Amino acid sequence: MLSIIPVAVSEDIRSGQNLTETIIGSIRLCGLAIEEYDILVIAQKIISKSETRIVDMQSILPSDKAVELARVHDKDPRLIQLVLNESKSIVRLTKRHIIAKTKHGFICANAGIDQSNVSKDPKYVLLLPENPDESARKLRKDIFETTKKNVSVIVSDTFGRPFRNGQTNVAIGISGMNPLKSYIGTADQHGRELKVTEIAIADEIASAAELVMGKTLQIPVAIVRGYKYEFIHSDLEKKIGISILIRSEKDDLFMK
Repeated sequence: MLSIIPVAVSEDIRSGQNLTETIIGSIRLCGLAIEEYDILVIAQKIISKSETRIVDMQSILPSDKAVELARVHDKDPRLIQLVLNESKSIVRLTKRHIIAKTKHGFICANAGIDQSNVSKDPKYVLLLPENPDESARKLRKDIFETTKKNVSVIVSDTFGRPFRNGQTNVAIGISGMNPLKSYIGTADQHGRELKVTEIAIADEIASAAELVMGKTLQIPVAIVRGYKYEFIHSDLEKKIGISILIRSEKDDLFMK
């Protein structure tokens, strides 16, 4: 049986806070315990807060380019500057949206910069973790050292999707498991060989976890229990990260 278990975290995460202690303590307060091969889905927001990725917009000096883009697109030039700072390139600009390719390779609005549920003071915004895979690896290792349980960790964030209304949670960092499950070379129920089928299981797990996490429930962690997967030990994990899910521009029909 597959279970998705919400884990409430009542406190606001501070810069430098030990997330492993906070998460394990919150799990215990829920009357639960981590089990072997659980998958922990953790909202990017609490990781960014603990890693001091919060920025005071008043500290940002916009460039001439940011000021010009802000004028044309009716946006705060300081936000534009932050987006430029966090991006490899700007994919699309409209009066309502800035779609950017982040330094990590993600295609998302505002380069993943978030203004909701960050602070009571609206001048603060939150950036994505600098290296979400490394954040996931550290949490996984710290959890093992504390509990002696092997778990996988998925760092999740909310992205929009081309040609689909609404947003969904996706994986932006991973440790302990392959984010992609390939069926290439296997046979379907009629014996035909599958040639292209690969399932983004990390995104599916992140999206499923969002059903219990929500956006206003103070539930930034979910335990996914009962999903069968091949656990990846530390000697292999740096070879397998979220970049596996990022399609190259030369192969992406929508980026041409």
